Amino acid sequence: MSSTSRPSWRATGYGVGHLLMAVPLALLLSWAAICLGLAVIGVGIPLARPLGPAIAVLARVNARMAGSFLGREVPVAALPKAVGGPWRATITWFGVRAWWQLMLWLLFACSGGLVLSAVAAAVPVGVLALIITALSLSVSGSAPASVPVLLVVAAVMLGPLWWFCGGAVMRLRTQIEAAILSPDPSQELERRVADLTLSRADSLDSSAAELRRIERDLHDGAQARLVSLGMSLGMAVDLLDRNPELARKLLLEARDTTGAALGDLRAVVRGIHPPVLADRGLIGAVQALAVDLPIPVTVDAALPGRAPEPVESAAYFAIAECLANVVKHSGASCAWIVIAAPGGRLRLVVGDDGRGGAHAARGTGLVGVARRLAAFDGTMELASPDGGPTVVTMEVPCEWLSPRITPSYGTA
Repeated sequence: MSSTSRPSWRATGYGVGHLLMAVPLALLLSWAAICLGLAVIGVGIPLARPLGPAIAVLARVNARMAGSFLGREVPVAALPKAVGGPWRATITWFGVRAWWQLMLWLLFACSGGLVLSAVAAAVPVGVLALIITALSLSVSGSAPASVPVLLVVAAVMLGPLWWFCGGAVMRLRTQIEAAILSPDPSQELERRVADLTLSRADSLDSSAAELRRIERDLHDGAQARLVSLGMSLGMAVDLLDRNPELARKLLLEARDTTGAALGDLRAVVRGIHPPVLADRGLIGAVQALAVDLPIPVTVDAALPGRAPEPVESAAYFAIAECLANVVKHSGASCAWIVIAAPGGRLRLVVGDDGRGGAHAARGTGLVGVARRLAAFDGTMELASPDGGPTVVTMEVPCEWLSPRITPSYGTA
């Protein structure tokens, strides 16, 4: 965490957030203690069935807070899906590493974690309390003059301690939480294999659909025009000696058909990989795409270099699909695109001021975008409340091919 982000202020905020969770944490700890005590007579085991999911919810909230403070994702070990009744599900959890990780996290959050958060949150409050008390005593004159001075001195001494150590204290807590909640490497590997298997199947389906689209476009467009061209040329050859004027007219029509066939072929090529994407990169291609839309679109982009060609292509078509949805369905008066590269990832944000209410499950467009990005371990999030705005956020892991700095652009 850089010093420019004021980690001490952030640490205080996160500390206060943790302290607000003290009551639900205490209730869960009491619940766990009751289950442990009643386990002797067998009653505590079914009572522990809802305990695991409840702790997991708070653990995920704390993990998101820790990830936001540390600037990286903090994964949480997930409990396996409960199968059967309370007895069977709970006994199954007892043999799972994630269960004991959640129990250990609960103990830490209710003890050492609470103390560390209290230190990060209480020191600045104590400094303010000392200063306010010193001012009150000085105004009222109810205490010797040395007492307010000592209080101010104490506040001055505690202030730098909080400023320089508050972030370290909160970082210690969040790092301990990240270590406790980290998933089992073997389970993470299994999850990763399952995700890759699913994304591979989706990629194969997408590739097959793309090939069918290309075949259909060629059959209905360029191929039909080329067949017509061949027929026109054949008739022109037959009429060349008998009716030169009609043959000349057929040749002119054949020339026009050739131009139309070339246009169809260019359209198919642009659908496979737009030439502007190869020539100008992702930012230039998106700018060209935005200019052709019937509504004003602002493009704000800055990248450290060129992404690999498959990633660029996937990002371009994902943005194109989102913009197509904006034009067709949103009723928006304007839209915006943000392209950035935080932490070795390519982030794409497409938003509009339309009516909102979009759902990925209602159509195949956004589902196709998610599948296209999943092939690169990418993610897509859709936020579209009724009344708008609609914001689609997409992220793809990316290694940049060039150190060249691409400047920011704004296109209306």
